[in-house]
Amino acid sequence: MKRLILVLAVFLAACAPSSQQPGVYLPILLSTATPYIDPSYPTAQAQVAAPNQVASGIEVRMERASVDGKNVNADVCFSLPDASDWGISSASLNYGGTVLQEYGTTLVSVQEPVNGQAGLRCDTLTFVVPPDADLTNATIIINSIAATPREGEYCSVYLPKIQQAMLERGTGVVVDCFDVNGVLTMQIVSFTDGMTKEQAEQVVYSDEFYSIRGPWSFSFNLSQ
Repeated sequence: MKRLILVLAVFLAACAPSSQQPGVYLPILLSTATPYIDPSYPTAQAQVAAPNQVASGIEVRMERASVDGKNVNADVCFSLPDASDWGISSASLNYGGTVLQEYGTTLVSVQEPVNGQAGLRCDTLTFVVPPDADLTNATIIINSIAATPREGEYCSVYLPKIQQAMLERGTGVVVDCFDVNGVLTMQIVSFTDGMTKEQAEQVVYSDEFYSIRGPWSFSFNLSQ
């Protein structure tokens, strides 16, 4: 009797449906559709219509502009008039009636002037815009470049032009250089009675004496 029950159990197990069906193949479907990109974070690149601009003897080149998410980036190179630490000091992005003057810069490369040949500096300008910004007709305007005065340059480079400007404008401001702890330092010697010391300093240390003004204007289309 036990043997009969055992044979019957083996027979039923052999007839039972298998949990695995080797004859059935379920393929893995690889989608060929273009990945979805949220339109609030666009990506595009455009060539600049007139990549070379010359103003005040400085050549500025912007070959490419791009938008990546909320960042509008522009690769800019400009000639260096001398070995001072020149950089872009004023720029703006104009689009759809909006003028955006806040931006960041990332240094790409610098070639110092050699044997009378102008140097070259390249930066990436970055403007942050709303995701829905209309960049169909956008323009980046570089208003000026400036060189941050290094130690001693006020006396060796800038004092002559500052004093000449003070004379031409009739400000009555007189500047001179003095040895302060072994370092030549430019100081204000005198100014008119109707001017405060703070006003005199604003005039003397204005960035106009170590900046070069453009403008250099670059238009492009970053519409999707």
